[in-house]
Amino acid sequence: MSDIQPEHIVVVMDGNGRWAKKRHLPRVAGHKAGVNATRKIVGNCVNANVLALTVFAFSSENWSRPQAEVSSLMTLFVTTLSAEVKKLHKQNIRVRFIGDRLRFSAKLQQKIKDSEELTADNTGLQFNIAANYGGRWDMLNATRNILAKVHKGEMRVEDLTEDSFGEQLSLADLPVPDLFIRTGGEKRISNFLLWQLAYTELYFTDTLWPDFSDNDFKLAIEWYRGRQRRFGKTGEQVNDSSNLSQGLA
Repeated sequence: MSDIQPEHIVVVMDGNGRWAKKRHLPRVAGHKAGVNATRKIVGNCVNANVLALTVFAFSSENWSRPQAEVSSLMTLFVTTLSAEVKKLHKQNIRVRFIGDRLRFSAKLQQKIKDSEELTADNTGLQFNIAANYGGRWDMLNATRNILAKVHKGEMRVEDLTEDSFGEQLSLADLPVPDLFIRTGGEKRISNFLLWQLAYTELYFTDTLWPDFSDNDFKLAIEWYRGRQRRFGKTGEQVNDSSNLSQGLA
């Protein structure tokens, strides 16, 4: 097992509704319990000196859920931001939202704006919240931005590369994710950071999100450290490169 540390962790926080159902509680109770789990993983990432944490709070597909649940989630967003952002600011954590925020209420949009402005200069953990986000939306938005640049004469089509495309995506200023964690037992990425996850290590656990503990985080990190990240190379090439680096050191 290596001592490699993930710089950027992304999380699909799944299982809130099932957690509540098992306890004969309304689904919103599961979402409220999920806030506590989010608070824990933020603390774990700070303690582990992780550069960035990105959580999938609300997908663009989640609008199709029952209206009562969506309304409760929107209310929870507002109250949680009001309660948590000042605490995050005191910890030198930068808060940023990715996704199409225009569908949110004016009140929630203002809370998002205030949170980002308050923490904009913080240099600790980069905490990204994906809300009304979808990976396909992200790539479509990037394509529109590139077409606009071409139309204005700021860019030529033949200059388009993977790097220049990636620069138009959400979180382009951060390293691509190293470790993807999904709780709740499902084994899919559900339209989350589709471009960015190309070489990310995917970790799935049956633990429901409200139950995701400090030990669960530790297990995910240990699993990640047991992976060999090859990026298209053979295992032998990676080992030779690692041995050469150690020798030079």
